[in-house]
Amino acid sequence: MNPLSIVYMGTPLFAVPALRMLHREGHHITGVFTQPDRPRGRGHKLQPSPIKAEALALGLEVYQPLSLRRGEEAKEAYAVLRRLAPDLIVVAAYGQLLPKEILDLPKFGCINLHASLLPRWRGAAPIQRAILAGDTATGVTAMQMAVGLDTGDMLYKLETPIAPDETADTLHDRLAEMSAEVLRETLRCLEDGTLAPEVQDDLLACTAEKITKEMSRLDFNLPAQTVDRTIRALSGYAMLGGKRIKLHRSILTNRRSDAAPGVIVDTKTMEFVCGDGMCVTPLVVQMEGGRAMSVSDLLRGMNLQQGDCFQAAE
Repeated sequence: MNPLSIVYMGTPLFAVPALRMLHREGHHITGVFTQPDRPRGRGHKLQPSPIKAEALALGLEVYQPLSLRRGEEAKEAYAVLRRLAPDLIVVAAYGQLLPKEILDLPKFGCINLHASLLPRWRGAAPIQRAILAGDTATGVTAMQMAVGLDTGDMLYKLETPIAPDETADTLHDRLAEMSAEVLRETLRCLEDGTLAPEVQDDLLACTAEKITKEMSRLDFNLPAQTVDRTIRALSGYAMLGGKRIKLHRSILTNRRSDAAPGVIVDTKTMEFVCGDGMCVTPLVVQMEGGRAMSVSDLLRGMNLQQGDCFQAAE
């Protein structure tokens, strides 16, 4: 098979390793599509997406249409794609749905790199939803894109365990690197004719709906397992001593306590009790206006008292 002409579509950091792999291994990348620059940071200055920054550093052509589905922008984007005439479009967390005319344009269609062992989690937030649900494993699936949301045939998968203290950030980074390997193997199978598409079982599918800020608000009346998963998946927030605090990482403990939910039962570790009487120990925290740090570092400059209590943020 002659070298494939590839258009790459992606936006966040998750999509960077696969693009780097394509470039490093000499694939013919004719263009990179990503979301328009967005205001970020305290100054709200327009900033490029991680994929745009990476593509420009690699000397690749970048396109940033506002929409692929409606208006003049969509017509122009489709004209660009027709001019680029890709054999294959690779998509990784692009942030826009592709219309049927684009899905049908390349000779080998469009392949999506999805951070879930499909059909387990379809949708916007598969990494967080896997942790919130208590899944013990997840992975990356290369999927032949169809019109539905993450419903296409599965082409290649890699699996990884979810550790008891896994956070969405650590899992994200591991899956991002895995996505490059998944794409490499998918392309190898495509080129040697050994791809074996597998139809998804819709009965096994769950919807990984978008995460909202309210979901990160910790409710200490809930069971310890639920509180711990919320911290690790979403960086839960609460109040402590009248100040807002974020809990980025935690682990369940074996302690049981009769204290009220939210009460800190160990001032040396910040371990606290939840609604079922079981306890959680935070590992990485961030006080309002400060940086994230280990609990041990925070406690060096903080005088916790027996009976101090986490409270739900308003």
